[in-house]
Amino acid sequence: MYPQHREREQPIFSARAHVFQIDPNTKRNWIPASKHAVTVSFFYDGNRNVYRIISVGGTKAIINCTITPSMTFTRTSQKFGQWADSRANTVYGLGFATEQQLHQFSERFKEVKEAARLAREKSQDKMEFVNTALSIAAPQFSQDLGDELQSPPVMCVNGPEDKMFRSQSADITLSSEKERIKKMLSEGSICEMNLEAELFTLQDSNSKLVSALHEANNNVQQWKKQLAAYQEETERLRDQVADLEAHGGHGPSDMLKDELTRSLEELEALLKAKDEEIHILQNKKSEYHEMEQEREEAIHRLQEMEMRNLELERRVQNAEQNLAASLEERDHTESEVQRAIEILDVKLFDLNDLRQSLVKLIDK
Repeated sequence: MYPQHREREQPIFSARAHVFQIDPNTKRNWIPASKHAVTVSFFYDGNRNVYRIISVGGTKAIINCTITPSMTFTRTSQKFGQWADSRANTVYGLGFATEQQLHQFSERFKEVKEAARLAREKSQDKMEFVNTALSIAAPQFSQDLGDELQSPPVMCVNGPEDKMFRSQSADITLSSEKERIKKMLSEGSICEMNLEAELFTLQDSNSKLVSALHEANNNVQQWKKQLAAYQEETERLRDQVADLEAHGGHGPSDMLKDELTRSLEELEALLKAKDEEIHILQNKKSEYHEMEQEREEAIHRLQEMEMRNLELERRVQNAEQNLAASLEERDHTESEVQRAIEILDVKLFDLNDLRQSLVKLIDK
């Protein structure tokens, strides 16, 4: 399906979409990279045997991404999808006008990714083998290092064989609760980003629909004036036809009468066509009201999601405070236990001296 040898880059597939990039500071919010929908195209470079996604807005390249086999295009909503570019250290998001366009782009992304994988296997077998070996060795090294760092410390008293076990149930409970809340917060942030993207698309569609509606209203006014003029002309022609019929042979010829009749029929057909156009514009106006209602619903959902995120952030802060208090209490308990152990060592030493004194006294 894709070319294997080309002298220069050739477009494979193109689609129009709104382009977004992840905020590099928060890593949560989407930043629009284009004010309107732009063309996003897949290109194949036969000289380097690579596939790229390119989108240009005006004179600026919005997307210039080389596709690798490790990339994945994720559909996060019915009309929005995203993928990560590790080389550019960013995440791209695309908002499409219809679900069908998103499905076509997603399927083409999979096909191009598979073609890129086959091209890499043909040209870089040795490098692929080295990368595979490194990817297998790295997780084992990280696991061994993690086991060493996560091994619980022990406290010895009077020698290495005397160990004290310390319970960590409170830490485990608080840590698991914190991870769970962070996961919920992350899911809420993803939903918020998707809603923001959908809201941006709806606002853009709304602005286009408003401009079209204003233009249609202006056209309606012009057509109403034309209709009034046509109606006056029609009435005038009808009066002329009536006069011709009344005078009979004293008026113009039958040819002129037929011409006037045809003109009258044409004007009536034109009047009917204008009525149909007015009806179509009225239907578009109802569609505009439906779009406005959808926009208000999206804004309401976004506000609810923001309130939910605030609640989740508050719960995370409370969990962090509880964790800090628990850690402080544990440190205090450890210091008390250490002090008790030192006192016990002194008492044991005194008892040993007393025992030796008693033995000496008994021997005497």
